[in-house]
Amino acid sequence: MKHIVAALVLCATPLVAQDFSEGSEANEWGLFGEAPARFEAEVTDLLCAVTGDCPEDCGGGARQLGLIRTADDILIYPMKNGEPVFAGAAVELQPYCGQTVEVDGLLINDEEIGAHNVYMVQRILPEGSSEWVVANRWGKVWAENHPEAAGGPWFRNDPRINSRLAETGYLGLGLDVDEAFVAEWY
Repeated sequence: MKHIVAALVLCATPLVAQDFSEGSEANEWGLFGEAPARFEAEVTDLLCAVTGDCPEDCGGGARQLGLIRTADDILIYPMKNGEPVFAGAAVELQPYCGQTVEVDGLLINDEEIGAHNVYMVQRILPEGSSEWVVANRWGKVWAENHPEAAGGPWFRNDPRINSRLAETGYLGLGLDVDEAFVAEWY
C-alpha cells in the first residue's frame, strides 16, 4: 500500500531531482534527460507494487518488473537493458525478483518529454556479491527461446512479429494497403 501512496504522491507533486550519479560507471547514450544513476533497489513486479496483485516469482517472466529505490521508496520503471536494442529490462531483473540489488545505468527525468524515473539498467550487483552482472541477457534468452529463428536481426525473425505482419502488413492496415503503398512509393 505504501508504494501506491508513493506513486500517487510522485504524480501529484513536482519532482525533486536527486543525484544518484556517485560511483556510476554507466555509458551515456545521448538520450533526453539522461543522468548516470547507481542505487540500491528491490526488484518487484510493477503491477504488484501499484495494485497489490502479486503472483509468485513476479509473474515468472510474464510481467514487467520495477525497482523500488531504497533511498526514497520511489518506484522506478526500468525500460531498457545494456544492449543496443530497446527490448526492455524484465529479463535482466527476473532472476532477482523480491531481492535487493544495486543497479547502475541511466535515469531519465525530463518534464518536456514526460519521462519520470525511467531507467536504463546496464549493470546489476546482487546483494552479497562483489561481481557486477552486465545487463545483456535479453538477446541470449530470446535466441534460446527461438532457435528456429537464428540468423539476422532478432526483430526480422521473431515469430510473434512475423505472425502479426502476415496478418496486418507492415503498416498495420492490412496486406492490400501495404501492396498499394509499395506500388505507389517504390
